[in-house]
Amino acid sequence: MSDRLEWPPEFDRTPTGNRARNNNFDVSLSKAFDDLEAELSRLDVDEFRYSFDARKRKKDQRPYARANPDDPGFVLRWSMDGEQYAVACDRFSRLRDNVRTVGLYVREKRKMEQRPVVTGESEFANARLPPADEEPIAAEIPPHEILDVAPNASESETRRAFRDKIKDAHPDNGGSTAEFRRIKDAKEAMTADGSGGGR
Repeated sequence: MSDRLEWPPEFDRTPTGNRARNNNFDVSLSKAFDDLEAELSRLDVDEFRYSFDARKRKKDQRPYARANPDDPGFVLRWSMDGEQYAVACDRFSRLRDNVRTVGLYVREKRKMEQRPVVTGESEFANARLPPADEEPIAAEIPPHEILDVAPNASESETRRAFRDKIKDAHPDNGGSTAEFRRIKDAKEAMTADGSGGGR
């Protein structure tokens, strides 16, 4: 049984005939994953997950050591500071080489991010996914917990809690766009579907 490769729809694919064999990486598939996870740990990401077209081991969600699927593409998704990111590689004909390439990319970007140079955006800005690209990687917090109300709170209670929370979260008041959006989404979830007292 294989896990399906979930390639981000906005990313272009390399045509099968254009994939190259890479003889420059002298690492095993396991070592490629070890190095990638070490970089993710240094970045202090919140959550991450892999996508590839091969069976995953239950213990760590990696492929088995000899995995070399027909589609060697590899996608890394992660969340960091309230944002969702994705990078992918299918330039090479072996899964190992695509994993290694993604690991080296993350390493180079992390090092650039640490340089004492001021730029307009994070080095990872080009890997940031657009809002609502997919479900967040981290487990969702129920809307009532975000708003600090009971699960069956009335609509007026929900709206009052929303108004209190949104003041501090608004970017104009020093809050973050991600937190502002999270509170707004929680209010909409509690008032749109009949929960929280209905309409």
